[in-house]
Amino acid sequence: MIQTELAADLQLKWDRMQQAMQQTRADGCLLTVDVNIYYTTGRIYSGYFYLPAEGTPWFFVKRPNGLAGDQVIYIRKPEQLPELFAENGLKMPRKLLLEGDEVTYNEYTRLLNVFQPEETGNATALLRRMRCIKTPWEVTQFRISAKKHAETYAQIPSCFRPGMTDVEFQSEIEKVMRRNGSIGLFRAFGANMDIYMGSILAGDNAECPSPFDFALGGEGVNPSCPIGANGTLLKDGTAIMVDMAGNYTAYITDMTRVFSIGKLSGFACKAHQTSLVIQQEIQEIAKPGTPCAELYNLAAGIAQKEGLSDYFMGTKQQAKFVGHGIGIQINELPVLTPRSKETLQPNMVFALEPKFVIPGIGAVGIENSFLVTETGIEKLTLCEENIVQLY
Repeated sequence: MIQTELAADLQLKWDRMQQAMQQTRADGCLLTVDVNIYYTTGRIYSGYFYLPAEGTPWFFVKRPNGLAGDQVIYIRKPEQLPELFAENGLKMPRKLLLEGDEVTYNEYTRLLNVFQPEETGNATALLRRMRCIKTPWEVTQFRISAKKHAETYAQIPSCFRPGMTDVEFQSEIEKVMRRNGSIGLFRAFGANMDIYMGSILAGDNAECPSPFDFALGGEGVNPSCPIGANGTLLKDGTAIMVDMAGNYTAYITDMTRVFSIGKLSGFACKAHQTSLVIQQEIQEIAKPGTPCAELYNLAAGIAQKEGLSDYFMGTKQQAKFVGHGIGIQINELPVLTPRSKETLQPNMVFALEPKFVIPGIGAVGIENSFLVTETGIEKLTLCEENIVQLY
């Protein structure tokens, strides 16, 4: 069940979980959601992962066939769990943590009927807090993704042909991504976060508000997925913002770069340079203990000073954050908002994305992934940050 190279990493995660469980007097934690199964086992399977507050974890597997190892037990349905607990000397938990923010109501009530705990707690909240502090192995996975992400972005100009639409351009970039090892799956936490591999915004489509909770919107190609590229023709004077996922491992890096057809206006170039200034100013002050709200306020203050507040993080609908944690999902903790109570901590990994939307031209700005170190922050996604003119 456990790959050799992941054993130490998984043990560290289990130890952290058990410490947190003991602090809340929980007796056990039962997980079934894919991202949490991957986080705690190093692979995805259908079934359940059970971690008691003390002792070793158990793996109750429905599918696939063929998994083997210590504490691996095949089951057909959760109703078998009480009997299996008794057979293997496991105590039924009086306080059980379940993924209350992620499993369906039917699944949640079914598990309550199976275990009949005296008290429950929210495993989703526990895992979200834990996952924002990355382990050494996870940091290595980010570095792998970041390197391949940058290599792919360096190939983007070769994807362009005159007369293309944004959708055609994006499909060529996606082809390069897959050839370079992209998993292709863009995982996100919560509702209203459906998107395929990333987003490209060209021209006035960048102003189009979306119901989805991303920094910028876009109309999309169909009302069933109202986000991103919509078929805009890539013509002279158009800014093209490329924000495609760096999911070359299970750990997603986030990076945005801007390309142009011909030269952009001086105002658009000023806005882009302001994004780079915001990034530099944040790099200089960000360190463990820095409030996330302070980073947002710094970015918004620079935008205001440069007369760009009306274009900052959108026009018709402005996002109220300038960055977010990343990991197995694209939107992990912390979030850089003006109301955040969180502070940066060592081994957090977050995306910083100060962006501007210029009517008639499109979106400009920057996004990079950063690792919080003991003394500051380290940029992981390294490639050209100025606007790249395609022709």
